Amino acid sequence: MDQHRVVLLPGDGIGPEITAVARQLLEVVAARFDLSLTFDEQLIGGAAIDATGEPLPASTLETCRAADAVLLAAIGSPRFDALPRDKRPESGLLALRSGMELFANLRPVKIVPALIDASSLRPEVIEGVDLMVVRELTGGIYFGQPKGRIEADGEERGFNTMTYSNSEVDRIARVAFELAAERRGQLCSVDKANVLDVSQLWRDRVNALSSNYSGVEVSHMYVDNAAMQLVRAPRQFDVLLTGNLFGDILSDEAAMLTGSIGMLPSASLGSEGPGLFEPVHGSAPDIAGQDKANPMAMVLSAAMMLRTGLKQPSAADALEKAVDQVLAKGFRTGDLMAEGCTPLGCKAMGEELLRAL
Repeated sequence: MDQHRVVLLPGDGIGPEITAVARQLLEVVAARFDLSLTFDEQLIGGAAIDATGEPLPASTLETCRAADAVLLAAIGSPRFDALPRDKRPESGLLALRSGMELFANLRPVKIVPALIDASSLRPEVIEGVDLMVVRELTGGIYFGQPKGRIEADGEERGFNTMTYSNSEVDRIARVAFELAAERRGQLCSVDKANVLDVSQLWRDRVNALSSNYSGVEVSHMYVDNAAMQLVRAPRQFDVLLTGNLFGDILSDEAAMLTGSIGMLPSASLGSEGPGLFEPVHGSAPDIAGQDKANPMAMVLSAAMMLRTGLKQPSAADALEKAVDQVLAKGFRTGDLMAEGCTPLGCKAMGEELLRAL
């Protein structure tokens, strides 16, 4: 029997509700596929601030680093907005990513047939879309030095530095190449090499690595064109490789192809050690504790954890199939509600998913 240690981070807002649903489903799917999953719940974000005064207790980080995978629900609450930035819930997530050395963010965007009318784009444009955005997470303009604000020529000037090294580009590109090799064999690298020196280095390194992946077809696209193509003809993309800034923007744009951010999982991975799996949506404090949350993105994040983090593709398929079946039967949480469908709360949606399993 395969044994895996999973850290659960319910966090804030709707986090505990959707974590409870995901845990139930993981326990059932583990029994079916002869997996041994050991769960350890830890504090992060606002819940950790309330208990310890810190958004990421040292014990949480230590436990996460020793696990096989980490499943995070959501963090954040307006209750903590007045705190210094390094004491807010969001700083706990940044510290977790840094402490686990997670440099690659993966966001799958796949159209669920039952929800195709939820998108703001025409069905014939998005039908069959199945792409993966691979975003570099720890470099680029968000972390480059020098940065700041200075007085110059009689006025205030703000500046940031966009910078990447060979090794930073190579390690994120390898993640994208390997994913493309497992998928449809197409990699589109996004840059601004016609203007930026750092993008020309990015493009040169991607081309140099491509010789190691003969089964992957490589193309390059300027970021402005990529933004346009995502809404014009998104089916052309398989794996999109991007730097930190461009990936931040394009992954959110790609997310809206599906029509609901409440359906999207993500993963953050490092060179070694456990990955971090989490829904794209936030903590939704306005509906917390009201049984209104959509647990689907959390369940799909659990499936992504099984497939990518624990190498259990059959178990992942079972979870994803359960989501598709429940939606095909017309069951919806409030954020997905449409005419002729059956409204369910978070807990009842979890029960329908269990039945589908």
